[in-house]
Formats: sequence, structure tokens, C-alpha cells
Amino acid sequence: MRYKVCVLGATGMVGQKFVQLLENHPWFKVSALAASERRIGKKYGNEVEWIVSQNIPEYAREIEMVPLDPKQIDADIVFSALPAEIAREVEPKFAEAGFAVSSNASAFRMHEDVPLVIPEINSEHLGLIEVQKRKRNWDGFIITNPNCTSTMFVITLKPLLDRFGIKSVRIASMQALSGAGYPGVPSLAITDNVIPFIKNEEEKCESEPLKILGKFKGEKIEPANFRISASCHRVPVLDGHLEAVWVELEKNVSIDEVKDAFRSLKPLDLPSSPKEVIVIREEPDRPQPRLDRDTGNGMSVVVGRIRKDAWGIKYMVLGHNTVRGAAGASILNGELLVKEGYV
Repeated sequence: MRYKVCVLGATGMVGQKFVQLLENHPWFKVSALAASERRIGKKYGNEVEWIVSQNIPEYAREIEMVPLDPKQIDADIVFSALPAEIAREVEPKFAEAGFAVSSNASAFRMHEDVPLVIPEINSEHLGLIEVQKRKRNWDGFIITNPNCTSTMFVITLKPLLDRFGIKSVRIASMQALSGAGYPGVPSLAITDNVIPFIKNEEEKCESEPLKILGKFKGEKIEPANFRISASCHRVPVLDGHLEAVWVELEKNVSIDEVKDAFRSLKPLDLPSSPKEVIVIREEPDRPQPRLDRDTGNGMSVVVGRIRKDAWGIKYMVLGHNTVRGAAGASILNGELLVKEGYV
């Protein structure tokens, strides 16, 4: 059986990545593409300014776009690539109408009754769905995936937290241009330059991981109890967020123990799950965005330069921000919903 899915905000950069990744998906078939009022009734292939790959997938070219209206969409799962301010208004309408909404938007991530999910990390947080439906009197529900920057280092923190305990984390990001959407950062601002500020990014990196790594207590999430300090920066790279991470552990551990912990995080039996969730590179100059961002079809995170210092351990982590950090994450969440019987 293939489930019918709709993409909200299908013409934007993340929306395009959804359309690309859903081509030939074994579980999902795109039944609708929704966009702004001016595009309603027009063919996707004629309207979209396609930028995420060489060609628009053939299946999507002739699809006539529909409004952001649940009454006009037939789908089992709705994937949202909407900007946060629009998602805040639109996504609840779909949830109230009975749709399963898997959202990449930030609008509801930190709401107490909304699951913020990385399937390999905290699938048990889907238990919030029933709480959400009851509290809001919805027939459907919203689940979210994290910010693209948070996703990469949180995946690496999970096995460290489980094995050794964590006291504190520091993270410095070097974030790709595609994370700003399209047209994104002006060329005269980023060429020969690094921009040491991304609005709201550091706040997301310091709050979202504590919810993701927290414990589901039946009615709410009890946040993880450690400190995070983030500094976020935009760099002239097209795709791939590279992050330097410092972790103060509760135990004194060896580098081999850290590597063994990373390797212990197993993939799920889902179509979009990579064979290795965390891939370790031993070369002294890896990972690099250009060389490593497509590892595991963009769904693996790549770790390198694992070493100790007086403060704890430190390492580099890289992930593809529009795949594992955005559209691919939402699709993986959709697959998890199917596997766990929520769809």
C-alpha cells in the first residue's frame, strides 16, 4: 500500500526538496502540491523556479497546485515546508480536520504537547500525539522535526548521554547558504566573508535539544538536564552544516569508548533511514561539506576529529541541512508514523 501525501509550500527550497525526495518513494505517493494563492490551478512544472537539482521530477510537472485548504486536499499525511508565520495559521487547520501533519516549520516545535522527533533518538515522544489530540480536540495532529543545526549535533549527543551522561555542551556552527532559503543571503554579503549571526538560530540550538533528549512522562516531556551554549555562523558553502562540538561528560572516557558509543546508534527499518546513522571519518581533515554531505543519501551525520582536551571531548559533525536537517527528516518522521500505526 502507498499512502497519499501532500506538500504544503511546495515551491520553496525545502518544498522542492520534499518533491525531489518523494520521487519513487516506496510508501508515499504525492497526491497534491499546495502553494500560494497566485499559483492555484497552475501546473507545478510551469510555476516553480527549480533549484535543488538538475531537473524537476517528471511526476510533479503536470500536478495542478491547490490552495492551503484542508477541504481541497485528499491525503493521509501532509508534509509542511511552510514559513513559520504561515505554518502557525495553516497547520492547525489541517490537524483539526483530521490530517497527520509532519512539519519542518519551527512554529510548534516547542509547544508542550507537540512531539519534536528524530526517529532514531526519541520515537517514544510520539506518545504526545494522543495528549495533543485530547487537549486540542483535534482529529489529526502535528509532529515536528528539529532545526537543521540542532539535528546534526543532537544525533551525536544521544549515545553519549545514554552511556556517559552529559554535564554541558558547547557548539559552534558553520552553516550553509541553503539554510537561509532562496534567494537567501545576498552574494555581496557572503562572498569572501563569514556572517557571525543567524537570527534565532542560537536560541533554537540551546532549547530544542533539551526537549528532544528529554524523557516522555505520559503527559509531557521532562527536558534533559544539562547546559548548551551555541554560536552560529553563515559561511559560503552551498549545502552541509559543519559544527564544532565540545561535550563535558560525567565520566572520564577514552576516544575508543566515544567511537563505540557513536557506532552503537542503530538505523531504523524505514525507507529513508541510512545504513549508518553516524559515520566516523578517521582522516585528520574530515568531514568536509563538499566531500561528505551526501553520505547515506544525505541522511547520515558524519563525525571526525574526535579528541580529548582538559574540558572533555571535542569533535566535528557534518550533516546535509536540507535533507537530514529538513525535508528528509520530515519524511522519515512520516515513515515512523506509518510504522507505529498513527497513519
